[in-house]
Amino acid sequence: MKILFVHERFGALAGAESNVILTARALANRGHEVAILHGPGTGKAEEAWREVFPRRFELNGQARATATAAFRDFDPEVIYVHKMADLGVIEAIVHSGRGTARMVHDHDIYCMRSYKYNYFTRKVCLRAAGPRCVLTCGAFVARNTEPGFPLRWVSYTAKKREIALNKDFGRMVVVSRYMREELLRNGFDAGRIEIHPPAPLLGETEAYETPRDRNLILYAGQIIRGKGVDLLLRALARIRTPFECVILGDGSHRRYCERLRRRLKLEDRVQFLGFLPQDQLKKFYRESRVFALSSVWPEPFATVGVEVLRYGLPVVAFDVGGISDWLIDGANGYLVPAFDCAAFADRLERLLIDKSLARQMGRRGLELVNEQFDFAEYVQSLETMFANLLKRR
Repeated sequence: MKILFVHERFGALAGAESNVILTARALANRGHEVAILHGPGTGKAEEAWREVFPRRFELNGQARATATAAFRDFDPEVIYVHKMADLGVIEAIVHSGRGTARMVHDHDIYCMRSYKYNYFTRKVCLRAAGPRCVLTCGAFVARNTEPGFPLRWVSYTAKKREIALNKDFGRMVVVSRYMREELLRNGFDAGRIEIHPPAPLLGETEAYETPRDRNLILYAGQIIRGKGVDLLLRALARIRTPFECVILGDGSHRRYCERLRRRLKLEDRVQFLGFLPQDQLKKFYRESRVFALSSVWPEPFATVGVEVLRYGLPVVAFDVGGISDWLIDGANGYLVPAFDCAAFADRLERLLIDKSLARQMGRRGLELVNEQFDFAEYVQSLETMFANLLKRR
């Protein structure tokens, strides 16, 4: 099968890019021919991407024309879109007459602000995209993540057109039940939505037997407001049992959180270590007692949680978004009502005090992820979906 991947970037960057390269490599190893239509490079691990994608088509100023030329030159049977905001490219894809699928990594498609919650109140939005996004949310102005002016204009008309175009895909691939409900809320056809949770590659197999003598709480991820690191710090300030906490990652909220750490008198117990290479990250996975997932924005899935479960590490998380698809309260960790720092602190402290309970929950988490999130089965399920698209075509 000839499969054309479509993505806005080329090279390593974040979770979406990781999924693109791992999936494409696995499909190529299973005998499929893969190519990519892509935006600008990230400057990271691009050589690995060139090895996986011998056929590459870079979008330029005439994006729609480039896309059409790629369809003609590569002649794919299936077009598999990941992140792509250019509506000209999306329109060319859905009108190409080929099998089409799109993976919904986040809330970009149906949310003008892209993250489905109010930045100021941090309340999760429960509405479909509509006029109230403009009138009550002021979503026509959003944060600009690119260099230059910090704000950007968002067109409501363009967003509605984007939603309409995406409804024409043969399949919409989501990562959790929560994301499926969001598409249904916005009028997508239930028969075209498939849930394919992104299964990470194998980590440890017997990690829960590893001695974990340190009362170490671990956080790993971006340090931005929606990730709730400030709420984690407020929860940590309530814990009376001796502990240490390592916060890995970086972002626009880090300086605020470091100042908050000083105000809460946590300097001797909480370290900010920035981003670490994967081998050093695994070292912390093996040594920690519990993983803290403090997001208050509606995580589509929070793949990092499944990743740490492979290392026999129980998780304490706020119950938002798609996290409940893999975190079972009282089994492999604890789900806590959003913003309830007292409850978050209580659950963390239970696992610090009771090593046997932490080990038991870690074992259950490892068993769950090995049973339900196998990478080979994930790739095979995508193959089946692509084959069904071709039959439909």
